[in-house]
Amino acid sequence: MTHGPEELKVNDEVVEARVGTRQKRSEDPRLLTGNGMYVDDHALPGMLHVAFRRSDQSHARILSIEVDGARAMEGVVAVVSFADLESEVTAIRATSRMANYHATDIWPLARDKVRFVGEAVVAVIAESRYIAEDAMAFVNIEYEALGAVADPELAVLPDATLLHEEAGTNILVEREFRRGEVDIAMAEAAVTIEGRFRFHRKTPLAMENRTYLADYNGGRRTLTLYSSTGSPGIVKDALAGALGISGSRLRVIAPDVGGSFGGKGSLYPEEILVCLMSRRLGRPVKWTSDRMEDLASTSQAFDQVVHARLGLASDGTILGLTADTIGDVGAYSIYPWTAGLEPVQVVSFMPGPYRVANYHGRVRGVATSKSPMGPYRGVGRPSSTFVMERLMDMAARELGMDPRELRRKNLIREEEFPYRTAVGIVWDRSGFQECLEGACDGIGYDQLREFQAQARSQGRWIGIGLASYAELSGIGSRMSVSPGMPINTGTEICKLIIDSTGGVTASFGIASHGQGLETSLAQVIADELGASFEDITIIHGDTDAVPHGTGTYASRSAVLAGGAAILSSRPLKQRLKLIGAHLLECDAQTVQVAQGFASDPATGRRISIPDMAHALYSQAGRLPVELRAPLEETQSYDPMFGTASSSTHVAIVEIDPQTYGVHIHKYVVAEDCGRIINPMIVDGQVRGAVAQGIGAALLEEMVYDERGQLLTASLVDYLAPTAPEIPEIGIVHIETKLPDNLGGFRGMGEGGTIGAPAAIANAISDAIAHLGLGINELPVTPERLYQLIHPSA
Repeated sequence: MTHGPEELKVNDEVVEARVGTRQKRSEDPRLLTGNGMYVDDHALPGMLHVAFRRSDQSHARILSIEVDGARAMEGVVAVVSFADLESEVTAIRATSRMANYHATDIWPLARDKVRFVGEAVVAVIAESRYIAEDAMAFVNIEYEALGAVADPELAVLPDATLLHEEAGTNILVEREFRRGEVDIAMAEAAVTIEGRFRFHRKTPLAMENRTYLADYNGGRRTLTLYSSTGSPGIVKDALAGALGISGSRLRVIAPDVGGSFGGKGSLYPEEILVCLMSRRLGRPVKWTSDRMEDLASTSQAFDQVVHARLGLASDGTILGLTADTIGDVGAYSIYPWTAGLEPVQVVSFMPGPYRVANYHGRVRGVATSKSPMGPYRGVGRPSSTFVMERLMDMAARELGMDPRELRRKNLIREEEFPYRTAVGIVWDRSGFQECLEGACDGIGYDQLREFQAQARSQGRWIGIGLASYAELSGIGSRMSVSPGMPINTGTEICKLIIDSTGGVTASFGIASHGQGLETSLAQVIADELGASFEDITIIHGDTDAVPHGTGTYASRSAVLAGGAAILSSRPLKQRLKLIGAHLLECDAQTVQVAQGFASDPATGRRISIPDMAHALYSQAGRLPVELRAPLEETQSYDPMFGTASSSTHVAIVEIDPQTYGVHIHKYVVAEDCGRIINPMIVDGQVRGAVAQGIGAALLEEMVYDERGQLLTASLVDYLAPTAPEIPEIGIVHIETKLPDNLGGFRGMGEGGTIGAPAAIANAISDAIAHLGLGINELPVTPERLYQLIHPSA
């Protein structure tokens, strides 16, 4: 069910709260009129430009580098390889307390050898990017090929070529989860379903390529990095250690950022390089990636092979589940998330929103000669949901049950919350069953089945697919420490200040890259503080704004930043009540603060926040000494654990039996994201994520050959969905009992990419079920579908 905005009552007048309303985004006027300020828009006096000579070898030892010709070119200021920088930088390592984990060093340029095509080996710094690019033609690098490590299933073998000899293995991380007696459960199962599932590699493909600009001030000995990152705090902390600089002299600013989808959530070697060169040369240094560089060197994801088996009783009750996963983590363990981020979450979330009493999950994260695997919208759950939901549909077909009925039987129910999963994740409460019913009602599931039967009688290949999932969002410190990473991602700070004009500035450690956080957080503060929405300014993406922050990722900002905003607003509102009571000459207990005014319900008198601020700062005599402290409050919020966001997706597709193209006729999402701050922003996030999930299901794939050469190095070859591929997406908002965190918010920005691939895979499988076939590999391109149907062609 859907609830409207809450109501506030002021002086017996009903006032609509901001939270829950479709507030137009505060960011849009500048972004839509071309007045946004991205990193590449910054042009500082004396600025230099970087071009990188990148490896064309997937795995090779660097024998020699000759750069004299490049250095001699007019306009070239410096040409450097790792040997030129070694004394100025310390390696960054994504450490972890996980057993069987091997960290790898992160350097600004390749050291001794290269491990993937696209790895930066030499940097040319020049007066313009054109000169730097031209000079790269005069850089000569001699390599000794060491043998590609491109296939993760071969890379785990004992005799495989090693990418990191010091690790002694290509398996950078290995974990295992056990609960119950899986072997006994499988032996007792009336039906067992198993398969090998493959989800191919993706790239985030943000509209704005990665861009960095470093500006070192020699007089002040300060360094400012403008970075297209979603994690400025993470970057700052890592750079402070790598460069040996005090954090008080280092500032990282993420201005407007044109999308991330996880790809801008990690530290990259290029960020280290521009900082080093700016400090060395005493001039600003900028690098802007081109699209080919972005495709080759930005972190990638979803590269998993899963062998899974599901055992069920004759009535459809799940008895046991096993999953053995090999995750292709690329050449390095990315900072700070480690090589375990994606593959470990695949097996962690495999049971999903279902009751699975007996489970065995094993995962190996395997190094290969490819760009490192890093965060990508959904992190692990698109793969685990794909596998589990395919197993559920395969089981339903084997049992002769409707897929909806099998899910109804096994989804966790209201009375079972809080529910501890087989790997120890706790679902606090969420609308697992309600989302299933809401999505099916929203798309008219029963009528669709009737339409499908009629269409099939006419020879049409029509399929209906469902996918249900659960994700952990708004993770607090108790959960974020479990991987043993070098950072704390479980807290957020809000610094709230009311200045002498009554303007409200709220500063956070988050960094928006398209989520509309300036609007959503201002809505929360407007209600909690009682200030006018128009008077609130949100500061984010600047490490000088708050003492600590890590950024925006993992569906955390609404929960953690919203909670911090509430904690900071409440005591500040009490201060406003005391000031208002003194100026209105009434009892502070009765004063109400809302919509920018403090009011006395008994007399109807009121005074604006700007007038109270003026009295405090500029007319001190009007207030007693005990009320004259500055109007500011800083609070940190830690929800400790996390909260369960859930959803069900339903898709109906049709396959052209001549071209094997897939057309999505209808699509509906029912999602429980708790208390909705701004339905318009939530709807935009859902639709955008579903579009991305459709790309993952049908089009997008980073293809490497057996030598580790990237074959999809441009947008001619790497296909992203366009408007004709995206159907109208219906959205059903489900609000069950709200989570116990401050505000009752749940994260929801990743759901579309989690649910869409599985729903579409099930729909396509349903469409070709008459051929005795199903989809176990994504994306389902026309070529792949043709080969599945015609294996001997």
